[in-house]
Amino acid sequence: MRGLLGARRRRPNLLGAAARTAVIAGTASAVTGAVRRRRSHNHAEQTMPAPGITDDQLGRLERLAALRKADALSDEEFKAEKAEILGHPEGTEPPT
Repeated sequence: MRGLLGARRRRPNLLGAAARTAVIAGTASAVTGAVRRRRSHNHAEQTMPAPGITDDQLGRLERLAALRKADALSDEEFKAEKAEILGHPEGTEPPT
């Protein structure tokens, strides 16, 4: 009967199964690490303030934006205060 059904399949030995498991686990670990690094890098790019802005300036700008959003400041007042916080002469903001 052996000739009719073809060659008998061999069961994997313990060493072969352990090696395959190690390769799969290593690949999964490498992919997971790469995804985490990419997400962390992308998140850091999105949350970093512009170069040259101090934490104090950033806090003041955030409070200023909240006041503008609440309609407590006009566009002109917002622009003037922003220029003052960033240290630009009134009415001369650098191009964005």
